Amino acid sequence: MDALQPYLPFLMNLLRLLAIIGLIHAVVTRQQVYWIVMLLFGALFGGLFGLAFAAVYTFMVLIPAARGSSRAAGQAVARGVEALKPLDTRIREAQEQLQESDTLQNRADLAALQARAGRPDDAQATLAPLLSGIYADDPVVLLTSAELDLARHNPADAETKLNRVDLRTSAATRTRTLTLLAQAQDAQGKPEADRTYRDAITGATTEEPRARHAAYLIRQGRAADARALLDALAKTEQKASGLYRRQEREWFQMAAGLRKELK
Repeated sequence: MDALQPYLPFLMNLLRLLAIIGLIHAVVTRQQVYWIVMLLFGALFGGLFGLAFAAVYTFMVLIPAARGSSRAAGQAVARGVEALKPLDTRIREAQEQLQESDTLQNRADLAALQARAGRPDDAQATLAPLLSGIYADDPVVLLTSAELDLARHNPADAETKLNRVDLRTSAATRTRTLTLLAQAQDAQGKPEADRTYRDAITGATTEEPRARHAAYLIRQGRAADARALLDALAKTEQKASGLYRRQEREWFQMAAGLRKELK
């Protein structure tokens, strides 16, 4: 203990600094109240108990969070570097990856790149083997293929595939399936599109079905019904968190554009 005596002032100041850093982190990340109280005590008074909590918080929360941030940052950098590659290069690499390992994920990745490059026929051809294999009823395959059918102006084929999707898979799958199904029915002039949009809105995990239904109602000359939907969307946007507004930006912007059409 005597050997540590000269270093005690430094250690106490270090722990007090950690208490301040930990307090800021705990407040920003909304940690449990007891962490905040004990770290505040350590930061203000430097008591042994409070400083001990600062050390515990550092090893239990701060360091693991920093490691997680580093991994996330590394993954973000990797994604950023990948995104900088020309699309043709990424497609070629995805094709090579598929030749090495013909998996659902590799086919889906290649099809997504081909669709992004404006090559829906190629993307559909990439997915075609999955539609008759062991993945024929996989929601990812059916939904992706149906979206490509809509892009290729084949709504009837899209409707057939969407009717095969198991809506019990998840709420997100149900929302996406019914929204696409309503679009496919609308493209064919089927009146049941209205009912399908309403079903998609019930328990929806995104604002897309409401925005698309409002657009559908405007095309049908039902301005009052469309306005009611758009007013509800506006209220949702006002009350939503910043994260949700960013997540649903495309549909909130679509709704804003539709409101201008109705004026």
